[in-house]
Amino acid sequence: MDFSHDEHLIAILARMLKGVGHVAVGVASPIPGSASLLARELSQGTMRVSILGSGADQAWSDSGVEMFDCAAQGRIDAFFFGGGQIDGQANINLVGIGDYPRHRVRWAGSFGSAYLYFLVPRVILFRQEHTRRVLVPNVDFISAPGTSDANVHRPGGPTALVTDLCRFSFDAGRRRFRLESVHPGHSVEEVRDNTGFDFDMAEPVTETPAPTPDALELIRGPVARTIAHTYPVFAGRVFGIAEGAAP
Repeated sequence: MDFSHDEHLIAILARMLKGVGHVAVGVASPIPGSASLLARELSQGTMRVSILGSGADQAWSDSGVEMFDCAAQGRIDAFFFGGGQIDGQANINLVGIGDYPRHRVRWAGSFGSAYLYFLVPRVILFRQEHTRRVLVPNVDFISAPGTSDANVHRPGGPTALVTDLCRFSFDAGRRRFRLESVHPGHSVEEVRDNTGFDFDMAEPVTETPAPTPDALELIRGPVARTIAHTYPVFAGRVFGIAEGAAP
């Protein structure tokens, strides 16, 4: 069965949420949001999904403040992070490029990234652009550190990185990523050429599995209709749902 690149990414992220009790998703995250909804469908409704900014799929009434409280109480099991820059130690930069505070390029800011990175047990890094300007040897500014010293209490942290090209796992003890699989149509050499940091490799590096027919049916059905409420432009582009048409 044919599938789009976005549908493939949704299926990849959803598989990584297996066994999660409660996944939270931040703003401007239609693919992680769709993946969380798919994981909930596959769990037959046992998984709890909270999408920041969604009226229908948001467990809290006080937006980010209550989300932070949930994380501090250990009631969020998984979260997604991106970054303008991500380095080989899983540090993320959401502030800007250049020397702080006189950045050449300024982004939106760190928000609660460092706080959530320390508390949420399963943080999945997701960045569609896989280039050396994004995946760098060292970030220009650390919005949230990927690892901490041994004497720092830290129940949370990064477990994986998914991009347009591949899927990495992250070893906090070694402070390194490991290439686990490459998406269909891409190669290990392409990943290496477009990654600015060194990484380990699984033996063997496999091809990332395609979405199953059952997963695609769910993605194009209940997932598409639900995500359209929060991300109508995304749903229109990927699923052909006209804005305002989702029930």
